[in-house]
Amino acid sequence: MKSSHLFAVTTLAVLVSAGAHAEDAVAPEHTPAFQGSRTGAEVMAEAVLAARNRSNEPAGSRVAMPVQSSLDRAAVRAQAAEAVRLGQIPSGERGAI
Repeated sequence: MKSSHLFAVTTLAVLVSAGAHAEDAVAPEHTPAFQGSRTGAEVMAEAVLAARNRSNEPAGSRVAMPVQSSLDRAAVRAQAAEAVRLGQIPSGERGAI
């Protein structure tokens, strides 16, 4: 019987202590209030300007125009094959490092 009373008193003490600490965390009396340097009108003007300049277009949604080249596919392939033959471009097992 004594152990159950001791457990109940200990539990009650822990709850009261936790409540006191929670009250200090919510509204500490020794912490000064934050004082901003800007007026409410300045903040409102900035918010209105940001709303006006807002774009509904997602970032990166524009696609660049394709590059116009004067080379044809066959010429580029021939140049690549020549570069491989001359060893300027590695290929095969030796080339993969």
